[in-house]
Amino acid sequence: MKAKTSFSTLSNPALAAAALAGEIGHGDNRLVVYFASSQYEPVTLAREMAAAFPGVTLFGCTTAGEIVTGQMLDKSIVAMALGSELVRNVNIVVAEGISSDGRGATKGAIRSLEGMVKSKLVELDSEKFAGLILCDGLAGAEEAVMDEIGNASNLTFVGGSSGDDLQFKKTHIFVNDRAYSDVAAIGLIEMAVPFRAIKTQSFRVLDKALVATKVDEHRREVLEFDGKPAAHAYADALGVPVSALSGQFMRYPLGLLAEGEPFVRSPQAVDGTKIRFYCQILEGMVMHVLESTDIVADTRRDISNLGAASALLNFNCILRTLELKDKGQCSAYAGLFNSVPTVGFSTYGEAYIGHINQTATILVIGS
Repeated sequence: MKAKTSFSTLSNPALAAAALAGEIGHGDNRLVVYFASSQYEPVTLAREMAAAFPGVTLFGCTTAGEIVTGQMLDKSIVAMALGSELVRNVNIVVAEGISSDGRGATKGAIRSLEGMVKSKLVELDSEKFAGLILCDGLAGAEEAVMDEIGNASNLTFVGGSSGDDLQFKKTHIFVNDRAYSDVAAIGLIEMAVPFRAIKTQSFRVLDKALVATKVDEHRREVLEFDGKPAAHAYADALGVPVSALSGQFMRYPLGLLAEGEPFVRSPQAVDGTKIRFYCQILEGMVMHVLESTDIVADTRRDISNLGAASALLNFNCILRTLELKDKGQCSAYAGLFNSVPTVGFSTYGEAYIGHINQTATILVIGS
């Protein structure tokens, strides 16, 4: 078996899990990845999914919206089963307590993962092993987690931060029969086919830049740009009053350029003259002002050469989803993934090398 997808809008966890298993079947499933609305009681859902897929490795999280082949959904569960034609082996570890010690927890989890595969991650073949990462979207620890993964590995890890339907109260990550909070789940997949990661965002880089001259890294706050109060400097760059600044955030976020490619840092809120971001900005970073373009057109371009893809895992920022909803483009966006088995979710942040925003990171399996 290669890949099969299914979804359910049934509100009862047991019935929804049974419906998914009934459609996917119990054949040669090596891994089931699933994403679920936070409306489902998480402990119950994890238990019911494990019962519905006995003996299969399960990996997933709660969301701020779900994606399945050709559709964008809310208040649902979406699932994909990957069979032995695509996946040889899967190992998953859980780094617990990341909000208080993200680096230490991740180091410990990586040691456990290396024990499972009997190899240092840095020694693994990047053409055979893919990394998946799910972080608690409210723990504020994605940078620490991704930094430690980067220190230990040359593999590409993609994924996203769990959501809770924009309630911002508590999110959950699912591994086998358990539901966790305040964790990062790190998955290592030995692939049976070629694979690659895609990062796509919809922005042009403007000829305006701001240097972060005073920051609070832990709180993800910028206090000053170019030696001026952050809100005033940002507003001046956009040519708007500070009172109107927050209304421009989705259209004009900031980006860190690497070889001309933006890695988006989305502003969250103005706090006096400070600006709080969804990602860390470090002191001395040169941040370029970005301007949004067309998500559907840009994503179509970036996935135009998928080739003989067998499955896609799509980690799509909630800010992109909100923009798609605002523009009435959800059907058009979902339609881009109509011909390849796909699951994904609207995230509270995306993982690709580091922690980013307003981006889709996509694992293409069997390309």
